Amino acid sequence: MRLTFASYNIHKGVGADRRRDPDRIIEVIEEIGADVIALQEVDERFGNRRAVLDRDELEKAGYQVASKPTKPASMGWHGNALLVREGLKVVEVDAHHLPQVEPRGAIRATLRKGRQEICVTGMHLDLTGLQRKRQFAHVCNASRAPGLPAVMLGDCNEWLRPFGGWRGLAAHWHMVEPGRSFPSQRPMLALDRVVHTSHWQLEEAEVHNSSTARQASDHLPVYARLKLLES
Repeated sequence: MRLTFASYNIHKGVGADRRRDPDRIIEVIEEIGADVIALQEVDERFGNRRAVLDRDELEKAGYQVASKPTKPASMGWHGNALLVREGLKVVEVDAHHLPQVEPRGAIRATLRKGRQEICVTGMHLDLTGLQRKRQFAHVCNASRAPGLPAVMLGDCNEWLRPFGGWRGLAAHWHMVEPGRSFPSQRPMLALDRVVHTSHWQLEEAEVHNSSTARQASDHLPVYARLKLLES
């Protein structure tokens, strides 16, 4: 099994020109063409937290939405949602509160392809280092279902050094840094990461740097192509 996992902070649909344009985000999602995409900041920030993207348009692009909305008008759990390509079955979706100063969360889905189940977690971590480490530890512990291949990905807000080794977590997870993804028009920081268990072999990891992606959000999407190793 080979699957492509992507992460994209869509900045509530607001692009480099300060216009909210969901159609551009959909175009970038179609450009990436990943099997699973973790989205961050999928809802407006205030009020009823209305979803930025249209579910019907995502379905036309070939994706199911796996999430637990924060509010009735929302798509994401504190802004986090997973897009899952048709052909992968969504078995279960869980939402996690993260240790926080401002509201933060992670969304975890169990997916099935054929007889194989995998766990995928989308996350958006804090800007402060201590909270970020606590959140990462929580997500690691919550996302490693016994025996199942697992992938975590999202906007980790970590630009100084990899933190996979904190409290021995590197024994279970492999950190992938596809490249500099922020800010989108002149990328300087590698804030967006993919993390996976040893069930997977990394085949490719890149930043998706198209002309549309540079305009659509303040982050560029990142992706990793993983091959599931035989047990």
